[in-house]
Amino acid sequence: MKVLVGPATDELAVHYAPPQESWLRLNFVSTVDGAVQGADGKSGGINNAADKRAFDTMRSLADAVVVGAGTARTEGYRPAGLPTVVVSRSGRVPPLLAEADDGSVLLVCPQRAEGIDDSSAAIGADHVMALGADEVDLAHLRAALEARGLTHLLCEGGPSLARDLLAAGVVDELCVTTVPRLVAGDHLRLTVGDAVDVALDLVGLIEDDGTLLARWRVQR
Repeated sequence: MKVLVGPATDELAVHYAPPQESWLRLNFVSTVDGAVQGADGKSGGINNAADKRAFDTMRSLADAVVVGAGTARTEGYRPAGLPTVVVSRSGRVPPLLAEADDGSVLLVCPQRAEGIDDSSAAIGADHVMALGADEVDLAHLRAALEARGLTHLLCEGGPSLARDLLAAGVVDELCVTTVPRLVAGDHLRLTVGDAVDVALDLVGLIEDDGTLLARWRVQR
């Protein structure tokens, strides 16, 4: 494990470089007491400059961002400079992302999702991926995206999607920026849902003015 202090941008690029062509990582910012959101219910309520640098670096290295529809709505996701893959049980694309007309937004939903027809009309049927009948088949999500040439995948949550991807066994790595704050309260944690037991190995750690940028490899 390599420990760095006070990283420069080029060190972050090395720190977060995917070790192989096919890679799926989860990324979260968290307080020391485990909250992944602030009082406003958003990650922006707890992040800082160090987390923003890490966030920008990971996005620059990714082929696509994967995000749950609920998180995309809460955080106000808009079309970004790389494909955004929205995972939705209902088959509805968040309004700010439904405005994309350039193929930069993909929807992943079940075949019988209630909103699949409206979403197909909004972003184009070619950009809707129906995986599974009544629930999204996350075990096949990664392969389906790789078939489109999207091999370096960055999942930015939320906690329910993170838990489900881990349970499906398709996650390679968890990246957590721990900011030096405590917030208590009933905030969401990194994972939410039925119990999972996933063993991790710490493979990289950076300390940046009290903020810890950790990379945890999922044990196979």
